[in-house]
Amino acid sequence: MSTLAIIALVLATVVAMELVAWASHKYVMHGFGWAWHRDHHEPHDNLLERNDLFAIVGAAMSIAMFAIGSPMILGESAWEPGTWIGLGILFYGIIYTLVHDGLVHQRYFRWVPRRGYAKRLVQAHKLHHATIGKEGGVSFGFVFARDPAKLKVELKAQREAGVAVVRDALVD
Repeated sequence: MSTLAIIALVLATVVAMELVAWASHKYVMHGFGWAWHRDHHEPHDNLLERNDLFAIVGAAMSIAMFAIGSPMILGESAWEPGTWIGLGILFYGIIYTLVHDGLVHQRYFRWVPRRGYAKRLVQAHKLHHATIGKEGGVSFGFVFARDPAKLKVELKAQREAGVAVVRDALVD
């Protein structure tokens, strides 16, 4: 593969992973995977959460793609794009860890953004955590954040329709 094709594939994979993460968060984590995800939505003082098991799933996807692309593992059957897809998944995992766990939830460093896209990311994810339980909710992505004002309107509509239970602090 050409260098340009490799770069394009890695970047496309990072973008695709945000879509995979959004769908996984909305339909798996807030669906049948709630048992793993619940503690992420509840206050606790633990260093680790059951929710961190989802990172292992992401790592397994990346490792599997590296293996599929590796001639050392699959010999002549190796599919070279697998290596670069695995790298894109790895990069997304790093971005997720820094943005979601680091910036938004302050697990690794303390910095509260005062403006710009970083502030929008934090606000959007805080609005995601405004619901109690797995039903309803907004902002299921991790790197792409919609306008917090629009998310508040959606939360209010969900509350009024009985779809979501919204924490008292955001019921205005």
